[in-house]
Amino acid sequence: MDLGIKGKRALVCASSKGLGRGCAEALAADGVNLVINARTADELEKTAQEIRDQYGVEVVAVAADVSTEEGRAKLLEAAGDVDILVNNAGGPPPGVWTDWDREDFIAALDANMLAPIALIKALVPGMMERGWGRVVNITSRAVKAPIPALGLSNSARAGLTGYVAGTSRQIARSGVTMNNLLPGMHDTDRVKGLDTRAAEQQGVSFDEARAKRLEASVMGRDGTPEEFGAACAFLCSQQAGFITGQNLLADGGEVNVTM
Repeated sequence: MDLGIKGKRALVCASSKGLGRGCAEALAADGVNLVINARTADELEKTAQEIRDQYGVEVVAVAADVSTEEGRAKLLEAAGDVDILVNNAGGPPPGVWTDWDREDFIAALDANMLAPIALIKALVPGMMERGWGRVVNITSRAVKAPIPALGLSNSARAGLTGYVAGTSRQIARSGVTMNNLLPGMHDTDRVKGLDTRAAEQQGVSFDEARAKRLEASVMGRDGTPEEFGAACAFLCSQQAGFITGQNLLADGGEVNVTM
C-alpha cells in the first residue's frame, strides 16, 4: 500500500533502537525524511547512517534528552517544520508502590507526559497552518490495563492519554490527526530488562523466565519493532485521515477486553 506520505518530514523521538527505530524505518521505507533522536550520540548516528543507506532518505540525527527544556530546544531547532511527530520515551523503572517518592513521579511525568505535550504544543500549530499533520504517541497497553510493577508508567502515560483525548478533537478540523499507539510485549531492551528482573525475583534463568511469560501469552511470542512500526506508519498515512483521538492496541491480544 502506498501510504501517500513520500517527501513528508517526520520527527521520531527515542529512535536509535527498539520501537522508535521500528517507526522511523517504516516511515523511511515510504519515502519520509527523518529527524531522529536519542541520548547516545554514537548509537544514534550509526542508526541514522543505516537508515540513509537502506532507504535513501534524508536523516538528521539529534542527540538530546527531550525530557529537558534544553534538549527539546535543540531538537526543535533541528526539526523545523515537520509534518509528522512520533512521541516516544523509555519507560521509568519498575517497582512496587512503596518504592516511589515525589521525585520519581516528577521524573516519570517529565519524560512520559510533559515532554510529549511540549513537543505537541511546539509543532502542531505549524501543522494546522499548513492544513495537514500527524501525531502518534507511543504509550503503553498499561493505560488500558495497568501493570502493577509499572506504576510510574501507568500514571504518566494515563495523564498523556487524557490530554490527547481532548486535544485531538480540538485540532481535528485543521487536517491534523493525533492518536496513541499502545505496545504490549515487543522484542526490545525494555522487555529484556523486565524478563531479567522477573528471573531474579523467581530465582530462575533468563530463558526460563521468558519462556514462562510467553507460555502465558495469547500469541506465544513477542511482537517485533517492524510490526509496531508498520502500525505507526499507517496512522501517519493519508489513508488514516479519519482516525483521530484513538488508542490503538498493538499488544498481541494481551488486553482482554470486548471493546
